[in-house]
Parts: sequence; structure tokens; C-alpha cells
Amino acid sequence: MIQQKLRKVGNSYVVTIPRAEIERQHLAEGQLVAVEIQALDVQPRLADDLRVAVMRTWEQDEPAYRYLGGDSPQT
Repeated sequence: MIQQKLRKVGNSYVVTIPRAEIERQHLAEGQLVAVEIQALDVQPRLADDLRVAVMRTWEQDEPAYRYLGGDSPQT
């Protein structure tokens, strides 16, 4: 799956296809292609098993998790 930003060009909207994907698919200019449009939610999420492991140790290791997550340490 390719993730690209939607851009406005004139009265239309454009999504570009990277050259590497064009080459991988052996596509040529002017060829018809199918495109499925779907909005993406790109929020980072932990896998269920990792989330369970973190929650098991959250109370003990909260400062370390916050440090790794970029939160400033609480004093």
C-alpha cells in the first residue's frame, strides 16, 4: 500500500505515485490503473501484546516510559 498526501492542483486533487512503484508494477504513462481511496489514520499504536506488557509494568516503570515517549521528566 502506498501512503501519499492529497494535494490540490487547480480545481482537482492529485495523488502522486512514486517512480519505484511505477517500475515495480511495470506501468506506463497513459495506462489505466485502479485506485482505491481510503483515508488513513496514522496515529502510532502499540500491538496488543506489547500494550499488555507495558501496562503490567507501568506503575513501576512510568518515568522510563515517559522519558522514552519524549515527555519531560516530572520532578
